[in-house]
Amino acid sequence: MAGINTCTCTCEGGGEKVILLFPCSGASNVGQLTNQAAIELTREGVGKMYCLAGIGGRLEGFINTAKGADAVVAIDGCPAACARATLEGAGVPIHHYFMVTEMGIKKTHTFDLKPEDIALVCRRVKEALTST
Repeated sequence: MAGINTCTCTCEGGGEKVILLFPCSGASNVGQLTNQAAIELTREGVGKMYCLAGIGGRLEGFINTAKGADAVVAIDGCPAACARATLEGAGVPIHHYFMVTEMGIKKTHTFDLKPEDIALVCRRVKEALTST
């Protein structure tokens, strides 16, 4: 798979897997929490943040890369479920799905992000990836 950087994952004995993270990055606190969590998870080497807009734009290269990943992680902020709908609409299988509002974080239309909320989202994603 040319053009894909593999991320080291400790899920299965430290083998190299391609784990792609798709945050919704919506226009609310919870949408931006998904974005910041994906950035942090990428920095930590848990996976690689990937372009949901490329999937939504039906760009073949983005879709093929996503379909070829070992794990696709969709992180939505709220019940609108934009990341899930975008991936499913393009035929990309989702292996792990998260919704920030289901983690007890209330949606607002501010961009005040709390470090503990970002940490919670990151922790939930890491727990799911290490349990599979």
